[in-house]
Amino acid sequence: DNAIETLVEQKFEYLVSCQVYGRMRESPEGSAFRQKARDIEELIRAHPELKVSYVQSPSELHDAFASCLIACDKETKDLSLACKIELPGNPIIGEGKPENQNHAVVFSRGAYLQTLDMNQDGYLGEALKMRNLLGVFHEDVVLVGFPETIFSETSGAVAQFAAISEFIFQTFQRFMTWPLMVRFHYGHPDLWDKAFTMTNGGISK
Repeated sequence: DNAIETLVEQKFEYLVSCQVYGRMRESPEGSAFRQKARDIEELIRAHPELKVSYVQSPSELHDAFASCLIACDKETKDLSLACKIELPGNPIIGEGKPENQNHAVVFSRGAYLQTLDMNQDGYLGEALKMRNLLGVFHEDVVLVGFPETIFSETSGAVAQFAAISEFIFQTFQRFMTWPLMVRFHYGHPDLWDKAFTMTNGGISK
């Protein structure tokens, strides 16, 4: 089992982008934000292979904006700042959600990316398609569309309406991909050529 886990970690990486995590950590004791930060840290310790990126904002403790990555030591379960990239300004210049994905791309490794929203799921049956999906990347292919599974749509009427609007946007909007070669939304859960995204403005447009 350990050999399998090691092999999987070499092939795949789980990176969560939570832009407000830095502010959560610096929130007063007993506040809801501080508790959310602790919940995230507990999740990281339970799954040491998980990495969390966030945006550091200027404050009494920090002088400038920066993209930061938190990682966990598998032996001690201690959390540490694995990487920090100082930014010339606030990276959230548009909608927070797509910019949240774009700032985290630099921390990912590998040649291809798949982005998932927090209300989506990846079933085993979908995961089995990954080998064939990666095989599509040849010649000038840089983006492979993939359907999303929104598991939160059963949470009530509002959630269902939101899921329907997401489905329409993620389905019919695909027809506008050509000839502009961009997706006009958050880019999930599509597969991307990482080099292409990093040299063409990011995942989200």
